[in-house]
Amino acid sequence: MTSKRQDRARPTRAEALAWLDRRLNYERVPPGQGTFALARMRDLLGALGSPHERVPVVHVAGTKGKGSTTAMLAAILGAAGHRVGRYLSPHVHALEERIAVAGRPISTAALREAFAAVMPVVEALDRRAARRAGRGPTWFEVLTAVALVHFARARVDVAVVETGLGGRLDATNVTRPVLSVITSISLDHMALLGDTIGKIAAEKAGIIKRGVPLVSGATHPAARRVIRAVAARRRAPLCELGRDFTATAVTAPATVRRPLGTLALRLRLPGGSDERTYAVGMPGRHQADNAALAVVAARRLDALGIAAPERAIAAGLRSTALPARVQVLSRRPLVVVDAAHNAASMEALVETLAAPLAALRPRVLVFAASADKQIDRMLRAAAGRFDHVVVTRYATNPRAAEAEFLVAACRAARIGPVEAAGSPADAVARARRIAGREGLVCVAGSFFLAAEIGVG
Repeated sequence: MTSKRQDRARPTRAEALAWLDRRLNYERVPPGQGTFALARMRDLLGALGSPHERVPVVHVAGTKGKGSTTAMLAAILGAAGHRVGRYLSPHVHALEERIAVAGRPISTAALREAFAAVMPVVEALDRRAARRAGRGPTWFEVLTAVALVHFARARVDVAVVETGLGGRLDATNVTRPVLSVITSISLDHMALLGDTIGKIAAEKAGIIKRGVPLVSGATHPAARRVIRAVAARRRAPLCELGRDFTATAVTAPATVRRPLGTLALRLRLPGGSDERTYAVGMPGRHQADNAALAVVAARRLDALGIAAPERAIAAGLRSTALPARVQVLSRRPLVVVDAAHNAASMEALVETLAAPLAALRPRVLVFAASADKQIDRMLRAAAGRFDHVVVTRYATNPRAAEAEFLVAACRAARIGPVEAAGSPADAVARARRIAGREGLVCVAGSFFLAAEIGVG
């Protein structure tokens, strides 16, 4: 049991999160060029006793699908009997969602203990940085340290860790993985990562470590060239979607209970002669590629001595679910929320909703996004699919685009008619009234929008 003296030494949850929120947070403030470096993170973890060196890590980067792939692989390894740490971002409801062990978000007590260990070290680094006119650890760097401290204390067998932004200079890239995974690559965060697929791929490929096996789901030719070159240079054995294994999505028709249908993955494994079929719990044809990466990653880990038998693979894929990933909130009207926040994600969402978009009327899009996102391309991907658009602005992030700007963007993309609502809750209520009981409401554009409408 924790003594009263120990309890007083720990911050309360509210105190810890308030302290964290005073730090520079690039999820809320757009970062500039030259912002990121790994030296702060190395110093922080070194002062904490290098918890990242005590945990075997699978490191996952990519533009789209990295959260789903991370969750699927963690579920597979958990079903295999391993004690698994999982680090995801961003969260939808509460920060604890980001840090999980054995499928359970970090408890309040464990969160307080981890912050109690991290806070004095961070404050010492702040003082040192101030003497040099530098900057102390950022919000994400601190939270990554909290996660790694928790995983080390919880003695996880393996941790599956998703990058926050990019890869090469992401705070998670101080880990020493036993396996690296790169999911699909598309245009996003171009001001920071580069304005071409090749440049963005180079940043994602920064997670590739010398001699560490890599599973890649990048299919764009420019991305493949970059990833292959970096893997060859670092002598990292590469297993590549479309070359070494193939994934085919098999969808079943929609039913009353499953209005988006069901998904199965048909996977042809390395060598080409072994084909398997798996049920996938997360909807959307794009999840077949993510599931394939998780399966091949699990098999690679199995070969490295981290057991992942077939029964665990099947159970993990079947059971994985994440909030705000093509999540059905109601059936009459059909209300679906997805955190699609770039053009490729919006295209995948529209494809996933093809059947209800064809069958249901009226179809209403509720949309909000951060001002630095590909708003025009996202709206063009949705053009012609919806009968009405309700735009809004979320309140929890200052990067949110103003509703008036979104109205103009909708008109430029020829999607509408369009109207603005004062809040996400008002927008969804208005969309439900327009849709009636027989229509479709799709809520998309940001994790922050999903959070503010209260997805379960």
